[in-house]
Amino acid sequence: MRIPRSVVISIALLAASVPVVAFAQKPAVAPGPAPAAAPAPAPAPAPVPAPVPGAAPAPASAPVPAQVPGAAPARGPAAAPPAPPTAYQKAEDYYKNIQALKGAPADQLMPAMQFISASLGVDCEHCHVEHAPEKDDRKEKQTARRMIAMTAAINRDTFEGKREVTCWSCHRGSIHPVVIPAVGPVEGGQEEAEGAAAEGKEAEKPAQPAPAAVLDKFLRAMGGPEALARVTTRTGKGTMTGFGPAPIAVELTMKAPDRRISVVHSPRGDSITAFDGRGGWLGGFGRPARDMSAAESEAARLDGVLGFPAGLQRFFKDFRNAPPETLDGRAVVRLEGINKDGAAPVELWFDAESGLLVRLVRYGMNPLGLNPTRIDYFDYKDADGVKIPFRWSVSRPGTRFEIRLDEVHQNQPVADSAFEKPAAPAGP
Repeated sequence: MRIPRSVVISIALLAASVPVVAFAQKPAVAPGPAPAAAPAPAPAPAPVPAPVPGAAPAPASAPVPAQVPGAAPARGPAAAPPAPPTAYQKAEDYYKNIQALKGAPADQLMPAMQFISASLGVDCEHCHVEHAPEKDDRKEKQTARRMIAMTAAINRDTFEGKREVTCWSCHRGSIHPVVIPAVGPVEGGQEEAEGAAAEGKEAEKPAQPAPAAVLDKFLRAMGGPEALARVTTRTGKGTMTGFGPAPIAVELTMKAPDRRISVVHSPRGDSITAFDGRGGWLGGFGRPARDMSAAESEAARLDGVLGFPAGLQRFFKDFRNAPPETLDGRAVVRLEGINKDGAAPVELWFDAESGLLVRLVRYGMNPLGLNPTRIDYFDYKDADGVKIPFRWSVSRPGTRFEIRLDEVHQNQPVADSAFEKPAAPAGP
């Protein structure tokens, strides 16, 4: 039985923040130095499940350091992977035949393709020629360019440049936009109707605890600052489900304050995601390791920080309250973590009673919209005086997988070198 290409790509990427759709890369393009006044790069779709409190980027879901589809094929084991695009490069300077998204940061082009894919429910080949994505042979690619221009014009001329209309606004996961109202009740219809009826009315806002109080309760629920400070390393073994019928073995290693490495033992070989304290890198499947983009790296660092949550407050510039919610029938207190680089805020959902983190939602920025990644945490258990989620799920448009830890060990010796990217193989 032939496995659909979309499934193969999903297994390979393991829902990490590696591009699922790609254009051909221009040859021999090296990122130049960042201009002094350039804005900080935006974070990418984020990461992913984490080994313990928090989530490790594509934690157990290690992304695959694949060469950019369409780029010149690697020659021999010594071929180095192409440098990842940066926020300081333009898309047209890094990729071939860029038309509708000229001027967009190069590191946001792949997230933009992922956004289109999720909004229309299609794979790469719906618009692109397989193995030659820069070609204009497919009519759907021309249509996509016109639609990008159309939504940009609507937002510019009608909404003062604010992004109010996107591909998802009309397509909702379908190739053809929905143009006729549904007959009868639809999922979520009652809530939407109630929301519309209440519009314009002054709703009574319940008092919310200050962000500092929410974070303090969280740290105490996790075991308290002193107990958390005593844990400096953590290793775990478990399984991942969601990519095929059989569970996939996973190993996780973390070291305070933010180092993390995860190894997924997939049928295609080991896949590695790591943050070494300075930057992130991806490796495995017999390919040379490559550095993450700045956006991927920042998402990976957050997942490492969440493993040792005492550093959570220092990671963000500030916190603010978000409207309270319910999750599985339980009251939830929500905070938004304001990123220092101006990227979209990260949503942190805490159980109102226990204070534990039960959900994290982050968004990868791109020229067309925001790509959401949601991580839900379950089965908190005590380990050496601190609480750890032994199970978590990672959901993105069209993808969901779950990590379950079977064993956890803490404060075992772990050298910093365990997180370092291996040196590139010597040339022939």
